[in-house]
Amino acid sequence: MNRSKLIAIITGAISLFLAIAYLVIVQIIDFRGEMLPAPQSQLDRLPVAMISSVFSSFHEND
Repeated sequence: MNRSKLIAIITGAISLFLAIAYLVIVQIIDFRGEMLPAPQSQLDRLPVAMISSVFSSFHEND
């Protein structure tokens, strides 16, 4: 068996392994159920409001 044929067989085997592993991972992730958005708390929004008020007061002084 020449070298190029051996490399082609090894590359094909790696490709098949990666394809099957990908399908298994997708199935595992799919079985977890529906994706829900992350909960939004009031604390996450507070710093954004403070930053925007600081910038708006900065531009009012111009």
